[in-house]
Amino acid sequence: MRDHPRDAVPPGKGAEGDAVPPASPTPPNPPADQPCPEHWTGRATNRYQWALAALGAACLALGIDLAVEAAWWGGLAPLVMSVVGCLAAGLLILFGTLAFVKVKVKVDDDALEVRCGHAGLPRRRIPLRDVIEADHAPTVTPRHWGGWGYRWRPEKGTAVIVRRGEGLVLRLGDGRVFTVTVDDAEAAVRVIRSRLTVPGA
Repeated sequence: MRDHPRDAVPPGKGAEGDAVPPASPTPPNPPADQPCPEHWTGRATNRYQWALAALGAACLALGIDLAVEAAWWGGLAPLVMSVVGCLAAGLLILFGTLAFVKVKVKVDDDALEVRCGHAGLPRRRIPLRDVIEADHAPTVTPRHWGGWGYRWRPEKGTAVIVRRGEGLVLRLGDGRVFTVTVDDAEAAVRVIRSRLTVPGA
């Protein structure tokens, strides 16, 4: 008996007429054990720091303008204090912001190195032989550390904070703790832990 044409299933349709997605090749499964890279590099940036840098530049400009254009009849001491105050505030703000606009973290076979800002200063290098544990912190906020920059809290240790977000936490053999905000911190943790694993343990 011949099937009625309406009973035939057209290509690409299921038994009820629903669309059937075309078959796609199954992607290969990733290897179970992926070797950790020999070196790992991560970064974190904070563009909002540029606004504070502009404030520091304005303080510098004001100090220079006072030194050049201000009338000296009002007294030398007040003018000098104003100029020095504006210049000092401008330099401090500029250094404190531009130094922490970004941070670069590198992990190699021997150490973890942190470089801040475009000049790479301040800089800290921690030998991996001093590290006993590495952890991933899902959320690190400047509020928890009292602001951006190179921070120290007696109950939390030291930290380099350039933005809100994930970070890397190292616990050292002498009891100190070091935290740094960096993108893809979980990958850094895996690399560091692979360096801490004792062969045959």
